[in-house]
Amino acid sequence: MNKQRMYRIVHYAILILLSLATLLPVLWVVLSSFKPQSELFRVPLTFIPQDWTLENYVSSLAAGNFPVYFSNTVFVAVVSTAITVLINLMAGYALAKYIFKGRDIIFTVMIATLMIPLQVIMIPIFLQLKSLGMLNSLWGIIIPPAATPTGVFLARQYLVTLPNSLIEAARIDGAREHTIFFRLILPMSKPIVATIAIFSFMWRWNDYLWPLIVITDNRKQTIQQALANFVGQLQINWSDLLAMTTIAIIPVIIVFLAFQRFFFSGIAAGSVKG
Repeated sequence: MNKQRMYRIVHYAILILLSLATLLPVLWVVLSSFKPQSELFRVPLTFIPQDWTLENYVSSLAAGNFPVYFSNTVFVAVVSTAITVLINLMAGYALAKYIFKGRDIIFTVMIATLMIPLQVIMIPIFLQLKSLGMLNSLWGIIIPPAATPTGVFLARQYLVTLPNSLIEAARIDGAREHTIFFRLILPMSKPIVATIAIFSFMWRWNDYLWPLIVITDNRKQTIQQALANFVGQLQINWSDLLAMTTIAIIPVIIVFLAFQRFFFSGIAAGSVKG
């Protein structure tokens, strides 16, 4: 066995062990959601349930307005992801392919905003939403973070790599700017679209702080607020909580698996210096 093959075996073995170590807590949560309450605290602890049950899922779905919270979160995550992808890609396209005065300054200032913590701008955004009458509304969660500096940066860096000759050829053929963007640029940007979509969906799905600030109506809360509210002051039903958590994990896994073949190529292309 040559050294190169031995190196590959060791390399993949380390990656597999690191992957298992990362997935172990997730697997424990999923498997524990099928355990009865008594088995969760049984000594010695069991990784695989000895008494499988679906009662945790039945009781958690029946508790409170969990289906409403879930549907609210799906609406927020899907709509905000679609808006974020569109805005970031359009902004990235303008910064990558249009030449205008102050373009580099705008791009630099936009990147500089990455150093501003969210907590610093929460109060101004809250006051702005109040003046617009968007408090206690799902749109108040969706609209403010629609354009993200990270998404615009990745989109711009990817679109810089696309040849200008294709755009010029489309303009010579009489195509308008919106036609070029939606018929030419958007289909060619699947890797970076998938990358931004994954980041945006995971962020919106797991966001807790901003919905907590904006939403006061119980029926408009998101699933992360529901999980936090399910933790009682005196006692916690861990079996139901683990079942709710498992249900909350599933959409994120589905989105990642659906776009993973574009994800790594989008990250690699988005990191190219333009």
